[in-house]
Amino acid sequence: MTANGRASRVTAESATGEASLDKPHPPPHHVRMNAPAHPRPPVASHHGEPSPEQYARAADVLTLLADRTRLVLLHTLSAGEADVTALTTACGAARPAVSQHLAKLRLGGLVTTRKEGRRVVYTLRNSHIARLVDEALGHADHDLTETAPRGASAEELRSR
Repeated sequence: MTANGRASRVTAESATGEASLDKPHPPPHHVRMNAPAHPRPPVASHHGEPSPEQYARAADVLTLLADRTRLVLLHTLSAGEADVTALTTACGAARPAVSQHLAKLRLGGLVTTRKEGRRVVYTLRNSHIARLVDEALGHADHDLTETAPRGASAEELRSR
């Protein structure tokens, strides 16, 4: 936004370097109200109907995601690799608890590790995990901002 309240204009360049049509650029802290409800079409399974093994693995992954501390850890790692100290700071949990959660994520195949001297550096195994976490957080944000009055607690949402 400019000082007079009008939307700023951004010029995008095409692959040839030529400027394209100016498009209004919404402020970064506002949500586009005219955005489609489902911006991405559903992705078809790689091999038709999922197998029982695929359903079991998906349930295992979602079980690992069903913990607030692990979600924070995975969200933090979606921005790039980090060691236990950085991850402990990011999630605010005790170091032993963070180490336990990271061990579960590693054993579950969601994160990988490498040694840098005495430090162990964690990385997301692949971008699918980052997208799952992003979708879950986006869904939570949508639920909290669209259906709940401001300031409603999780307990109030469950009682509905």
